[in-house]
Amino acid sequence: RHADGILFDLGVSSLQLDETDRGFAYRTDAPLDMRMDQSRGQTAADVLNTYDARELASILRDFGEERFARQIARAVVRRRETEPFATSGPLVELLHDVVPAASQRSGGHPAKRTFQALRIEVNAELSVWKDALPAALGLLPVGGRIAVLSYHSLEDRITKRGLAAGATSSAPPDLPFELPEHKPWLRLLTRGAEMADEAEIALNPRAASVRLRAAERTRTEPLQKGAEGVRNPYQKGRGPNETTIKKGETR
Repeated sequence: RHADGILFDLGVSSLQLDETDRGFAYRTDAPLDMRMDQSRGQTAADVLNTYDARELASILRDFGEERFARQIARAVVRRRETEPFATSGPLVELLHDVVPAASQRSGGHPAKRTFQALRIEVNAELSVWKDALPAALGLLPVGGRIAVLSYHSLEDRITKRGLAAGATSSAPPDLPFELPEHKPWLRLLTRGAEMADEAEIALNPRAASVRLRAAERTRTEPLQKGAEGVRNPYQKGRGPNETTIKKGETR
């Protein structure tokens, strides 16, 4: 199997965001669901009501880049002892109380980062993307291209690192020459991340946060055609097509 061109748009569906009963928006009191697929999985309310303070703080810090993650987590645990979270209104009120006023003035709505973190946790967005990117790269033949639209720094960071790894030589720094299997197998098509211009943002304000990265496959190694031979670069250990060459050895 192969794909000559692959486009990933990692943005959340605007139609789902605009459905108030899904719980994505923090400006309307609605059930704390946040599942993309409402037929399965835990809800945002489940996360708030069952995770301990350490787990909550970790999610808020890692997925929301929230500076006040510990304070918010402790406040959530105290609040749910009185009444479990069911809708977004009480959570937004709590965040208004916990996040310092100075930070609210400079950093935007105090619920923005917490709601992002909960949505990512509920839908396992980052772990899915970490698996999908290397699998997609494995489907590209030589000359095949991939383009990725990311909408926040966490998913863009995964994209950046994944593409950069393929566009960089893997030769150990102490080798006197670069073996063919160590040569880059991707060519970056964008200089850094490209962003929407003012005209596009005027037509579509939600494009303001988009980041575009693209690359082209230049050779088949070290990944074989087909997703089966693709190693996830975020997992430790050697992949099925990797071997170690000691200095002085040849293939």
